[in-house]
Amino acid sequence: MKKIGEYTARGTVSEDETEDGKPDRITLFDGRFDTGYVVTDFKVWTSNVLAGTAAAAKLSTSGTSNTARSSFFRANRIDEIAWAVTEMTTDGGTSGGFADVIIDPDNLVVEDLYVYVRCETHETPINYLITMEKYEISDWKGALTMAKDRAGA
Repeated sequence: MKKIGEYTARGTVSEDETEDGKPDRITLFDGRFDTGYVVTDFKVWTSNVLAGTAAAAKLSTSGTSNTARSSFFRANRIDEIAWAVTEMTTDGGTSGGFADVIIDPDNLVVEDLYVYVRCETHETPINYLITMEKYEISDWKGALTMAKDRAGA
């Protein structure tokens, strides 16, 4: 793989949107099968700095990922590639930095990326910042990644 650039995406999404099947969609697909993105960092934090609010977020290559609280994080699902949790303290600080994050080191995104969140208070929007590297890949690897994403969803 040959690195050809870097990309960041940021936004805000609420749990209510996620529950309604509307995660934040980050459009990455450029119509080509020979380019893909590797997620290198994923930060989440609550938009309400005045309340002690815990939040959880995940990145998925599927727009139909599981949103149930009891099984929100599922490492056995091939479409889930990163997971993060954070807790905003009432003094406006965060515990342990922005978040505790796990990123699958073998992740590769050819099409789109979806951000799902869960929060103590449903109405509190959660911010995210995703850092990615763009790579030139072989056509077959791109097609295989797309097929794998569809099979795992």
